[in-house]
Amino acid sequence: MASRTSELPSHAPNGTDIPRVISVTSGKGGVGKTNISVNLAYCLSRMGRKVVLLDADLGLANVDILLGLTPKMNLFHLFHEGVDLRQVLMETPFGFSILPASSGVSEMLALSTGQKLDLLEAMDHLEGRINYLLVDTGAGINDNVIYFNLAARERLLVLTTEPTSLTDAYALIKVMHLHHDVHRFRVLVNMAPSLKAAKAVYEKLSTACDHFLSGISLDFTGAVPSDPAVKNAVIRQKPFCHLTPEAPASKKLQELAQTIDSWEVDAKLDGNIKFFWKKLLFQEQPLA
Repeated sequence: MASRTSELPSHAPNGTDIPRVISVTSGKGGVGKTNISVNLAYCLSRMGRKVVLLDADLGLANVDILLGLTPKMNLFHLFHEGVDLRQVLMETPFGFSILPASSGVSEMLALSTGQKLDLLEAMDHLEGRINYLLVDTGAGINDNVIYFNLAARERLLVLTTEPTSLTDAYALIKVMHLHHDVHRFRVLVNMAPSLKAAKAVYEKLSTACDHFLSGISLDFTGAVPSDPAVKNAVIRQKPFCHLTPEAPASKKLQELAQTIDSWEVDAKLDGNIKFFWKKLLFQEQPLA
C-alpha cells in the first residue's frame, strides 16, 4: 500500500494542547508488545481520539508489517536525509497514524544526542494536534529503550507468565529506577492462560520490587487472554480488534483503552515540553 501523509487537525479533538504520551515497553521480546500497541491505537481511535503510534524499535521495526503497510519513508529519512516529519507520518486505514521506523539498519540502533534533538524538534508539529502519542519501544535495556521510556509520561510494561519475561521485566524496572529515578509502571500481562495466572505473575514482580527496590509503584492494568484470534490477525496483517471485535483479547483491549482514557493527566508536568524532555538529551547516564 502506498504511503500517505497524515493530515492532522490544527488542535487536538479534546481541545487540550497536552497529549498523553504512553510508552508500551517490555524487558523481553516476543511478549506481544507491538501487537498491544497497534490494537490499543486502534481502540483509542475508535473512541474518537486522535492517535499517533511511533515505532520506536528503530532498528527492528514491525508496526508497519503488522498493519500490512509499506511506508515510502520512515524515521531513517528524518534523521539521515532531513525530510519533514509530515512526510514520514503515515495515515493507516484503521483510524490512526504511524511514524514508521526502519528494519535492519545499524545506524538506527543508537540515537546520537543530535538525533534526539532532531526528534524533539520534529515532534513540535504534533503539539496540540493529537490526544495520544503511543510509543512502541524496543525490548530490553538498551539506550533507545531507556530514552523513549524516560520521554513518556506513562509506561505500560508488557510481560507474559513465562519466567524469562518476568526476570527481564524486573531488569528493566531496576535500571529505570536505580539509574533514572523512575518509580511508577503500569503492568499488563499478555497471552495470559487465566486471570489468576496473570495476577500471580504480577504479584511475583511486585514482591521482588518491594524486596529489592525501594519506592516502586506497580499498577496492575489488566490481563489479555491467550486467544487464537490474535495469531490469525497477525497472519492477515490487521489489528485483531478490527477483524474480530468480539474475541476475548479484543474485548480486553477495548477495556484497556477505556481505562487508559480515564487516567488523570499529571498537571505538574511541564506542558511546554509536550513530548520529550530536553534535559534527557544532555544526560548520558550509565545503564549499569
